[in-house]
Amino acid sequence: MMLVSPAFGGDVAAPTLREAAGHRLLIGTALSAANLDDPALTQLVATQFDCLTATNAMKPMHLQAVHGTFTFEAADRLVAFAHAHDMQMIGHTLCWHQQSPAWLFKDERGRPLPREVALANLKEHIQAVVKHFAGKVKGWDVVNEALSESPGPDLRDTPARRAIGDDYVVKAFEYAHEADPNVELYYNDFNIEQSFKRERTLRLIQQIRAAGLPVNGIGIQGHWLLDSPDVSEIEAGVRAFADAGLNVSITELDIDPCPRRHGTAGADLDAQEQSGMDPYKQGLPDEVQHQLAARYAELFAMLLKYPQVKRVTFWGATDGDSWLNNWPVRGRTNHPMLWDRQCQPKPAFDAVLRALQSKSVAGADLGK
Repeated sequence: MMLVSPAFGGDVAAPTLREAAGHRLLIGTALSAANLDDPALTQLVATQFDCLTATNAMKPMHLQAVHGTFTFEAADRLVAFAHAHDMQMIGHTLCWHQQSPAWLFKDERGRPLPREVALANLKEHIQAVVKHFAGKVKGWDVVNEALSESPGPDLRDTPARRAIGDDYVVKAFEYAHEADPNVELYYNDFNIEQSFKRERTLRLIQQIRAAGLPVNGIGIQGHWLLDSPDVSEIEAGVRAFADAGLNVSITELDIDPCPRRHGTAGADLDAQEQSGMDPYKQGLPDEVQHQLAARYAELFAMLLKYPQVKRVTFWGATDGDSWLNNWPVRGRTNHPMLWDRQCQPKPAFDAVLRALQSKSVAGADLGK
């Protein structure tokens, strides 16, 4: 696909993101298996990105909704697409309190299973999945969003925690590492770059390491707004994780230009808004387009200062396939990505491309 970018003038084809990033870092996106039936979208993805994450196909509910019955077909399609286009594959996710079948941690009456039964279920699921994809994925988001947003205990009150206890996160890393000692293991969450959640994250990583288990990287989801959080706050989080000896990935990047009732970034699915303004149904005004581009430019300029930042994955490719069309306000027309609904590059694309090009030579020897 030839992408024509206004910033590069006339009918000159713009370089791609993966070309501009070179060996400095991976540039990824997320797809569903259904997205593979869209030729324009898949050509865009194959051209621009060198890393792929499954939006849903590798989550527990989608792989083992019925205990003992695995359905790998959708995930296998995504892996095959990634490998056919010289893309790394990221596994997402082995343990999460959302999109997991009840049988993992609850009995038929909805009560927490006995600890040993829940541990056996967790081990069986994780090891079957990790072994199925052994040699096919670069790394796994082992546990997703385990940390609380509220005062009190560090961990969320989830079905896994109620059945197993606070060490369920450590056990999940243990089972994944045992199943494939060569695959990279990550912890993934939102808002962990911010001060109120950062220390909780570092304590959790310390607990995993204290058990003698590897944590190869931290995943900062990066569901941010036009004006929040401040880039200096994001940088403080990146620096703290890098100083702790962690590689850093921005794993689910999008910048929401639409207003939110509570005005806070993040991706807590429980924060669904029943109604809200839908100001950009006819498209994003030029002024907001340029604000979006400036926000992406500022963000990438900061991230590229840190060699520990190994990957940036956008959560979707075009405005049309972004999850923000349905969250926090269902049915809202959103415009958070680098390409519009016709797969055409926006000013934000040019901003990111320029940032990558400005650092590609300096980072050429750092490797991926």
